[in-house]
Amino acid sequence: MNIRTRRGALRTGTALALTTVLAFTATACGDDGSSGGGGKGDEGSGKGEITFWDNNTAVRRDVWMEIIKDFEKKYPDIKVKYVGIPAENVQSKYDTAIQGGGLPDVGGVGTAMLAGIAAQQALEPLDDRLATSSLNGKLNNAFLESVKAAGGSGSDLYTVPTSANNGVLYYRTDLFEKAGLDAPETWTKFFAAATELTATGKNEFGYTIRGGEGSIAQALDVMYGQSGITSFWDADNTKTTVNDPKNVAALAKYAGLYKKATPSADVNNDFTKMVSQFDNGKIGMLSHNLGSYGDHVKAFGDKFRGLPNPTGDTGTRVQVSNPVDGLGLFKASKNKKAAWQFIEFAASHAENSKWNESAKQIPANTEAAKDDWVQKSEPTKLAAAALESGSTKIVQLPYYLPDWNTISKADNEDDFQKVLLGKQTAKQFLDTLAEQLNKAQAEWKEQAN
Repeated sequence: MNIRTRRGALRTGTALALTTVLAFTATACGDDGSSGGGGKGDEGSGKGEITFWDNNTAVRRDVWMEIIKDFEKKYPDIKVKYVGIPAENVQSKYDTAIQGGGLPDVGGVGTAMLAGIAAQQALEPLDDRLATSSLNGKLNNAFLESVKAAGGSGSDLYTVPTSANNGVLYYRTDLFEKAGLDAPETWTKFFAAATELTATGKNEFGYTIRGGEGSIAQALDVMYGQSGITSFWDADNTKTTVNDPKNVAALAKYAGLYKKATPSADVNNDFTKMVSQFDNGKIGMLSHNLGSYGDHVKAFGDKFRGLPNPTGDTGTRVQVSNPVDGLGLFKASKNKKAAWQFIEFAASHAENSKWNESAKQIPANTEAAKDDWVQKSEPTKLAAAALESGSTKIVQLPYYLPDWNTISKADNEDDFQKVLLGKQTAKQFLDTLAEQLNKAQAEWKEQAN
């Protein structure tokens, strides 16, 4: 049995397992306000205890405890039981609870895992609740579109967005000024600067490229940004656009920077190595996200800037969707009224601002996105403005595909390195990627019908 056949068999097994889980949970019933895999739950009295699962306790526990304290002060008849779960364990924790009972009332559910949980009918649709909520009209539309797309149907809201990271092009303002270069606000200026700032004999480079773990997401972002293609699928929603000739040319140009305008060690770069290399001081530009902003401040003070992805020469900015975090309401909850009040509160102006200031991410609440701390963090401010304005075209990545994480990481990162090393062409790489994606899309559509 070859590797492709084995993967098909694994997908079939996963589908059968999911059918078994659905059959089991359809008859399950929670025995209290925070359990049950597939019960319908109840609105409840709006008082009592609710359980909240934090999906990244390692770095967010303290700020959630502050938010819970604020909530319990405003709603003294509701108590929130906090359960912290490390990010690497949260998917399996949810899957186990869906099958065997013990789901929370409210849980952190981001776009990366949303489709799998929604497919098991564990989440309450939130469209009607949002329509009559104080949050209505106050959440970033791009975030709402992303979570709806990630849910699988493209139209149902299964999690209230709370924050997002965003791609940022960091550049050394002192090096640009010394070379007499304009800010890399367009892709044309970006590529020109990458070449101009490179002096290999002095170990100076215009850019550092991500060739190791996590490389494909960054490559897709740069690729679609250059090509200007705004949809991941064709008009029939059956074939991906990743191997469109414009994307092939864009990827070839991007990969062509390797060793010509980047260090040769970049072929093994994950984000930690890439950020460290940039902060060492001899590289002009870095593509990462808001998460590394603090590191660059420590390294360079005010001698750098962070911009949203460059635009095309026409001024249009295209970027792929970034993971959006959010809060989901579980169907099995016996106190949905209180659980929804907690979601509303956590996504409100003051609390959403508090959470995102701690995380250094973009608030989903548009009022929070205008707060002082956002204005003082230029990359966050510019990213929030670009997303809120509607001028940025978002290519929605298919997080809903069961095979997405495997295809976009383990299955193809080695082949992307071959592109950088000249052992495979950009077209060969993207044709293989497209074949895998088209097959996964067809299987998903078949199972959804």
